[in-house]
Amino acid sequence: MKDSKEYSKKIRGLYRSLKAKHPKVKKVIYDDPTDAVIYAILGENMSGPAAESAIKRFAGYFIDLNDLRVSQAEEIVEVLGENTRSTKNIATTLTKALRAVFDEYNSVSLEALKKLGKRPAKQVLEKMDGISRFAVNYCMLTSMQSHAVPLTERMIGYLRDNQLVHPDADEHEIEGFLAKQISAENAYEFYALLRRQSELRKPRKKKKTTRKTKTKKATKTTKKRK
Repeated sequence: MKDSKEYSKKIRGLYRSLKAKHPKVKKVIYDDPTDAVIYAILGENMSGPAAESAIKRFAGYFIDLNDLRVSQAEEIVEVLGENTRSTKNIATTLTKALRAVFDEYNSVSLEALKKLGKRPAKQVLEKMDGISRFAVNYCMLTSMQSHAVPLTERMIGYLRDNQLVHPDADEHEIEGFLAKQISAENAYEFYALLRRQSELRKPRKKKKTTRKTKTKKATKTTKKRK
C-alpha cells in the first residue's frame, strides 16, 4: 500500500487507543468451520450484536444446519424478523453456501478442512459458492487459527473516513496491509475492536452532485410569405 510507513503509525495508534478504551476481547473459536461461515454471512450484513441475536434465533428454530440448508428463503427471512433486501440476501446466501458445503462433503460440516492445512483449506473455501472474502477470512481466523483480518464494508469505510489507510487502496490491499501491522496473536482482538468502533456511528453519506444542464431556448422562425 502507498505511504505504508505513515499509515502503519496510524494503525498502531488506533490499536493502542481502542485497547485502552475497551476491556480485553475474548477470542471466539469455532470447532466446525461451518459455524464460522454461518456467523460470517450474518455478520457481514448486520452488526455484531444483531448477528449474535440471529444465531440464537436460528438455534431455537431450526433443528440443525441441514434443516437450515433445505429451508425456504422466506422462512429464514421470517426468523430474522425483518423483510428487507439485506435479510433476503442473507437468506439466499446462507442456503447457497450450505448447499455448496453439502455438495462437496455430503454433509453440512467443514471439519474435513482441518486435515488439509491452512492454505489448501482457504483455497477450498474461496471456490465455494456463497462464501465471500469476509466469510473466508473470518472462518480462517476463528476456526482454522490462521492469520487474517476480516473486514466488513463498514470497517473499511471507517478506516477510509478517518484517513487510516491510503484512499486509493482496495479491499485486498487493506487486508494485506493490516495483516502486516497486526500479529497473528492479536488479529482477532484487533478485528473485534475495529468492528465495534466502526459500528458506533453511522457511515458517512455520499454527497449528491447535481449537474447543471443548459437548456437551449427554442427559437421560432417565421417565413415571410410573398
